[in-house]
Amino acid sequence: MNGMASDHNASSQEEYLPHYLQKEDPFASKLSREADIVAGFYLTVIGILSTLGNGYVIFMSSKRKKKLRPAEIMTVNLAVCDLGISVVGKPFSIISFFSHRWVFGWMGCRWYGWAGFFFGCGSLITMTAVSLDRYLKICHLSYGTWLKRHHAFICLAIIWAYATFWATVPFAGVGSYAPEPFGTSCTLDWWLAQASVAGQAFILSILFFCLLFPTAVIVFSYVKIILKVKSSTEEVAHYDTRIQNSHILEMKLTKVAMLICAGFLIAWIPYAVVSVWSAFGQPDSVPIQFSVVPTLLAKSAAMYNPIIYQVIDCKFACCRSGGLKTLQKKSSLKKSRMYTISAHRDSTAMNETQLEV
Repeated sequence: MNGMASDHNASSQEEYLPHYLQKEDPFASKLSREADIVAGFYLTVIGILSTLGNGYVIFMSSKRKKKLRPAEIMTVNLAVCDLGISVVGKPFSIISFFSHRWVFGWMGCRWYGWAGFFFGCGSLITMTAVSLDRYLKICHLSYGTWLKRHHAFICLAIIWAYATFWATVPFAGVGSYAPEPFGTSCTLDWWLAQASVAGQAFILSILFFCLLFPTAVIVFSYVKIILKVKSSTEEVAHYDTRIQNSHILEMKLTKVAMLICAGFLIAWIPYAVVSVWSAFGQPDSVPIQFSVVPTLLAKSAAMYNPIIYQVIDCKFACCRSGGLKTLQKKSSLKKSRMYTISAHRDSTAMNETQLEV
């Protein structure tokens, strides 16, 4: 009986044809022309805001590139990834939505899928590195003081190598890139899992190394940070008001910093869920009209971070106007008000503690 069941599964996998092989034209839009126009305008707005916001972040950072701290360097790398998604990827999908079909053929489809996966993976691994850096600096101060600029550049090299490896693996014959079911965009070929055991192994590897493991590290890091900051706040409850205010600021800044990762995960997790269901659920069980919504939500992730940076700046300005003084001069504050917010203490009883965003 087991042998018959395995033969049946094997035969069903061999007989399964993904959506892009079932029809003569896999790049024809399966949505109405009106829906494609709405999606095209949506992506145009997202692309413009993302390009301007992340471009501004990179431009302002270039003015003080020699003074950037490790966490700031990571933040700039995140802006580069987000800008790459907006500049390299979004024009393809915008033109295709307005054209009511994918107009760049299979070569353009594979390039678009590779670029989206490459920059998306780079963004997530960068945020993983940022969360680890923050965890070490807040929960293990001795390790935090050990991290220097050259360590950040080594980390960047690892991040780009990691993203390049996983984005390029499909071209080695292990996986592939294919059109989305709605026809006007391309992505990783999740439907390979329906065709063979090797396809299932490939998709599971992608899910673990490019989603589950980085997400687990991020969650672990920020949970430990919250516990540490809470514990530190309780420890200084008997100190003067200035030190207590400093800890309150650190708690607020930590929560705001978590928005960077939360925004990315909220945007991408629905898409990941739909992709996993397409890979391991019933073949073609995800309605086409439903599959386009998580895709459009994921494409908006590159827009969030510049907005979050401004929220951080506003919170810092509010804290300063409330009486919390810093050791920085106003002139240097104007040049560095984008990424790093530090809470300085002048108390001789405590060492300086710094929280970088």
